[in-house]
Amino acid sequence: MARDDATKVARITKVARVDESELEHNVIRITTLPFWTLSFKKITDFIHKKIKQMKLRIQRTLLIAALMMVGTSGIFAQTAVPDWLIKPVMAKAEVSKSKDGKDIVLDNGLLKRVFRITPNLACVDYINLSTGRQLLRSVQEEARLVINGKTYNVGGLYGQKEKAYLLPEWLDSFTAGATDFKYVSYEVKPITPRLKWNNTRYWELHTKAASGKTVSFLYKAGASELDGLEVTVNYELYDGIPLITKSLSVVNKGNKSFKIDRVVNEVLGMVEEESSVEGSFELMRKPAGIYFETNYAFNNSMNYANSDQTTHWKSDSTYTSQVHYRLQTPVLLEIYPDKAPGIELKAGEVFNSVRTNELLMNGDDRESRGLAIRKMYRTIAPWTSANPIFMHLVAKNADQVRTAVDQCAATGYEAVIISFGSYLNMEDTTQTNLKQWKQLADYAHSKNIKIGGYSLFSSRSISPEDDVISPKTGKPGGAFFGNAPCFGSRWGLWYRDNIKNFYTKTGFDIWENDGPYPGDVCASTSHPGHHGLEDSQWKQIEIQKELYTWLNGKGVYINAPDWYFLDGTNKIALGYREVNFSLSRAQQKILNRQNIYDATWEKTPSMGWGFVPLTVYQGGGSAATLEPLSEHLNDYEQLMMQYYGAGIQACYRGPRLYDTEETKQTVIKVITWYKKYRDILNSDVIHLRRADGRDWDGILHVNPLLKEKGLMMLYNPTNEKITRTIKVPLKYTGLLDIGRLSEKGGPVKAYKLNRDYTIDLTFTINAGGYTWFVIEGQNNKL
Repeated sequence: MARDDATKVARITKVARVDESELEHNVIRITTLPFWTLSFKKITDFIHKKIKQMKLRIQRTLLIAALMMVGTSGIFAQTAVPDWLIKPVMAKAEVSKSKDGKDIVLDNGLLKRVFRITPNLACVDYINLSTGRQLLRSVQEEARLVINGKTYNVGGLYGQKEKAYLLPEWLDSFTAGATDFKYVSYEVKPITPRLKWNNTRYWELHTKAASGKTVSFLYKAGASELDGLEVTVNYELYDGIPLITKSLSVVNKGNKSFKIDRVVNEVLGMVEEESSVEGSFELMRKPAGIYFETNYAFNNSMNYANSDQTTHWKSDSTYTSQVHYRLQTPVLLEIYPDKAPGIELKAGEVFNSVRTNELLMNGDDRESRGLAIRKMYRTIAPWTSANPIFMHLVAKNADQVRTAVDQCAATGYEAVIISFGSYLNMEDTTQTNLKQWKQLADYAHSKNIKIGGYSLFSSRSISPEDDVISPKTGKPGGAFFGNAPCFGSRWGLWYRDNIKNFYTKTGFDIWENDGPYPGDVCASTSHPGHHGLEDSQWKQIEIQKELYTWLNGKGVYINAPDWYFLDGTNKIALGYREVNFSLSRAQQKILNRQNIYDATWEKTPSMGWGFVPLTVYQGGGSAATLEPLSEHLNDYEQLMMQYYGAGIQACYRGPRLYDTEETKQTVIKVITWYKKYRDILNSDVIHLRRADGRDWDGILHVNPLLKEKGLMMLYNPTNEKITRTIKVPLKYTGLLDIGRLSEKGGPVKAYKLNRDYTIDLTFTINAGGYTWFVIEGQNNKL
């Protein structure tokens, strides 16, 4: 809504005649309407309607209401922008030059980032258009390189004296550094996919291909000793999401080699999150207006925050007007890998940095931030939306594999993964081995079933010549898992090539890669894949990424328990303690729901796998397992419903899916239900109440773009029948007025939404049971 529209609204109120008793109600109604969903005409029509219903002329009060309404829509505070988490934003990414030719502007309707290009290039404006929040307080270099032991800035401007804020009128007085890499030119292209993922091989939640613009800024060396080096800094601005991905490449066009010791590919002087006169740097809140994630993350944590190897918050001693007495406020963001020095860049070679994804956040609450991150994955890593239904088969011979394939085909399952402890050995390179697995893959494919297998890389010893060498002892050991092969050793390179050969020769569809490279450094100087300790981590992770990227391009689905999503993996473990699967089935049900709840804040349902031991695993005996399946059918069904009701695939590990006709029909019933609601079950999770064994718990799937706007799973872990009344948050379903709920496919009941987009729902669940509700709208359109 423009200012002219606000004037019109004020003018309308001058002729309003209202009833005193009705005024307060209508003022509140006006000021709490979701105006981002309405056009100006709808707003004025609403006010005209109220005018007709009102009798007394109370001009001043209704004028205040109109002004409050205008303020709510963001006219005076900021530009009105729809909540992109609910309603798609139609504005497209644009890259333009300012009228005076001094700036390059990136704008997609949700964020704006401006670069001054003279006398050198630097970011001078970075704003969240949804909130109006300025994220930048100072000019920094665009990137920073340490080459042959010396530091060089890429771009950047000098002369800002006050570092608490940055004013446009200061920019013309800023200068460039003599030895900095100098901006030369820019180029704009459409965003293109990094990986050639085939999205037709496996079921996945529909996501359209990412679109937007890439702008590349070219720099040439300002220092004579760097002649021949060129740097290109790339920004990918996406449509429909407040996301920029930044990366850079260094090209050696000279005739000598350079040693790259550090590449800092993002530097931002950000506005502080809090001001504190004293206090430790570690305890102070870090700026939260941007979520940063790179494709350099590992260590088996099963979440990004604890896997991240690149995000560094620092203080800025040049920011002398900050409140902190010792100038220790965390306000300077730098992105770089800690352990990646000593990279040799030979003549004609190209070095590519990590990719920094910068997602602007509209709020501090965990749910909305998590929703934004999940939508980011669907945008930049669409392969993570694939979610085939699989079992984890323990097999000792080919007949057991064929039987499992037949059972999958009979029940609606879509894939078999040959589990650990089975007779599959991908490291057996004999033609006999490759032929037998090719035949079994052909059999599975004839039944329209995908087939995959398990292979362990790390957490084992290969040989003193091929293992990771500890920099402390000079001997094998000291790895993340104690002992591990080095991916740059002769065996490591053979393993990479052999996996490619196995999948090429057998036609397997899925790879479960346990113990992927976890970041071990290696002090060996004889391994062909790296020179020594300095470059060992960077070189090994590049080998791991190349393998995942190659398999992804061949359409192979990858389960890997580490954070390699952005380089081609599809799924990671939810995060669980394996010995817990030796506990009783009753305990496992509660613990599994806790794992699901905790793992879906930042991961989509399709990004995680759970575990259901059909046979003994980690001990526990008969109290922990489901076999014989027919004797534990209720537990089997509920464990399936917990996972499928969360949209999550579990590793149902055992020799079979059913043992009797009744068990078979139970599996078919659950899978049929899951497929009926598959789209909404694979949609984002809203967290209602975490399982604690004391009272109800549950989750809510939401998707404003579907017919089923929501699907809610509720559980009663107690030994008594319960009836509860709860508030169900429907904001992210996109519903505005009425929600229509159906319990377990039964009669539909309409609920009026409260002002906070909740409904009051009363439900009853039998002891130890569960229920589910489908939520639809009533003549509500986005």
